[in-house]
Amino acid sequence: MMSTSVAYFSAEFGIDGSLPIYSGGLGILAGDHIKAANELGLPLVGVGLFYQKGYFKQRIREDGVQEHLYPELDPGKLPLERVADASGNPLIIQVPVASRSVYLKAWCLRVGQVPIYLLHSNTEQNDEHDRRLTDNLYPGDPNVRIIQEIILGIGGVRLLHALGIRPDVWHLNEGHSAFLTLERIREYSASGVSFETAKEAVKASTVFTTHTPVPAGHDKFSISMIDHYFGDYYWQLGADRDTVIELGRQGEEFNMTRLAMNTSSRVNGVSKLHEKVTKALFHRWTPHIPEQDIPVESVTNGVHIGTWISPDLKAMLSDYLQPDWERQASDPAVWTPVREIPAGRLWREHQKIKGEMIRRLGFTDMRYPQESLLIGFARRFATYKRALLIFQDLDRLDRIVNDPERPVCFVFAGKAHPADFPGQQLIRRIVELSNTERFKGRIRVMENYDMDSAKWLVQGVDVWLNTPVKPMEASGTSGQKAAMNGVLNLSVLDGWWNEGYNGRNGWAIEGEMAGSSEHQASVDSGKLYRLLEEEIVPLYYHRDEQGLPSGWVNRMKESICTLAPRFNTGRMVSDYWSKIYVPTIERGRRFAANNFEIAGRVSAYKAFIREQWKHVRVNKPNAYSTQGTRIGFTETFFQVLVDLGPIWEKDVRVEVVGSDGNGGIWKVRLKAAEKLDNGLYRFEGSCCDKHDAFLHSNANIRVVPISSEFTNDFEMELSAWGE
Repeated sequence: MMSTSVAYFSAEFGIDGSLPIYSGGLGILAGDHIKAANELGLPLVGVGLFYQKGYFKQRIREDGVQEHLYPELDPGKLPLERVADASGNPLIIQVPVASRSVYLKAWCLRVGQVPIYLLHSNTEQNDEHDRRLTDNLYPGDPNVRIIQEIILGIGGVRLLHALGIRPDVWHLNEGHSAFLTLERIREYSASGVSFETAKEAVKASTVFTTHTPVPAGHDKFSISMIDHYFGDYYWQLGADRDTVIELGRQGEEFNMTRLAMNTSSRVNGVSKLHEKVTKALFHRWTPHIPEQDIPVESVTNGVHIGTWISPDLKAMLSDYLQPDWERQASDPAVWTPVREIPAGRLWREHQKIKGEMIRRLGFTDMRYPQESLLIGFARRFATYKRALLIFQDLDRLDRIVNDPERPVCFVFAGKAHPADFPGQQLIRRIVELSNTERFKGRIRVMENYDMDSAKWLVQGVDVWLNTPVKPMEASGTSGQKAAMNGVLNLSVLDGWWNEGYNGRNGWAIEGEMAGSSEHQASVDSGKLYRLLEEEIVPLYYHRDEQGLPSGWVNRMKESICTLAPRFNTGRMVSDYWSKIYVPTIERGRRFAANNFEIAGRVSAYKAFIREQWKHVRVNKPNAYSTQGTRIGFTETFFQVLVDLGPIWEKDVRVEVVGSDGNGGIWKVRLKAAEKLDNGLYRFEGSCCDKHDAFLHSNANIRVVPISSEFTNDFEMELSAWGE
């Protein structure tokens, strides 16, 4: 039996440009995660899908219309190994799809010591329709989409187990793979474990990373569609249909993010700000829990230095940094010598890289791109990313780009999903503007943005522009890639930039979070123009007595020194390992030990609490204050009667909860002081200076069920409040 601690499931992996089975940031992040795990020597295996036609190749017509090309990939020309069974024959995995079976084979892509297994349905056992199920990434047909997620989740579990791989941790990188939790419950049920006990065992060993607050990033299927595809599968889980549906039900739909939440012990966002945004998003599903208490944490994204830093810049850095600097890249002290690099050498190196980028990407038809301040905007074309923000005032933009003494050029690149017509219209509009006389040669749209062209852009432009609607950018990573290359970020203060910006390593657009979208765009574009006119362009063109833009180079150094050590995948994956994986390994093993003793105990406890929670009542509380011996010191006493019915007083937390007036909450825990009769208890407690807060805020008494075996006090999503 092969032991692997972590199985990392992702719908896409961006490892190299030659294997286009990724669409953008999620896949690139997954690929960088795998690379870092290999370098850190962590026991991890990846699971995904092999898309026979990959993500589409983009062609942009002269009129700006995006065309979608789907050339078929030849596995024989890619660094893939056929996954074989013990007899050396191709391993066949079978998954249930409605009333039929779909048969799967798998390729293995090795990233150093870390394997990524990629399932696909192009096998002779399937009919022509089913052979094409894994052709394209993110298909528009919801029926094909749900089948792909069945293949990834259910098929992925069956593949690993067929290979003898029994992970300690199952990591869902977005909700696309969440059906794997149902398959794991089914396996336990088949061995005689009850549904509720199996669910606790699965939950204890599963973690979930959510990547976006954008609704389109959270897959939803109709309940009727779930019934169609899982009608013959429900009973195999050891539960009735309604119990299974409730794991993912959100209104009248089945939400894959909700399924992932309900079957994972840890949920994390991908930046500190995204953690707050996700809490607010999930609070809509559990409005009785204050959003500050929603159990979501964060691990801020990073990027793989070896993949994204310019080879020429890397060689130059090796002349100044310690020999093993890449291995120690998360240590800020490692980067300190960057500040001592002569300004002339760093500037000339960047100019050389910029020139090579211009040549490689075909920007030589632009007007003096080498001598101009060159700004890059490259990402998926979705409306919330606001690619048109810089075009809000065309006359003002005209003056900026065509200043005869200080010209500016813009390069735009990215794809819009084939089903995203508003996104495609953004591309069309920018192409249209770039062809007008005043912007010709100053604004360029590059087609078929992929990993290879992305490397050149993040290494060679002068400024990296990012203008999303705040707070819709969960993290973003392209700016991190630019930063480690000395490219300066000009970004809305959202996602990772909200953590990285220090006032000296780039520029921040504060970002409006109120009013209409038109108002936000107007205010943010004004800030963008002002930064370009008053700060960025003047700094870029200012030369010292040596003829160098020394102020600009100092910002480049600041960018590298402050951002590279924090926003790299070595730090990110180390955080996952120590903060999430290791505790989950321990928890999962404990819950499964001794024939699932703890999992069974927790499931029985939860069943009892849910059945008896209807008896919990909070009577009107009393609060009074006494003046202390010190001037201005007031102690506030709280007292409340709580009816718990058959529930033990030590199985609940009773507390006063109130708003602090600054977006946070304060809590005062109360202890059981006296048992009266028939499950009625008097709870008491005290604290300093909370009487006025209690009287004048929305403070209330809350009762929640607790257990030392819960990962958080809100695991059951139950609470009782005073009237």
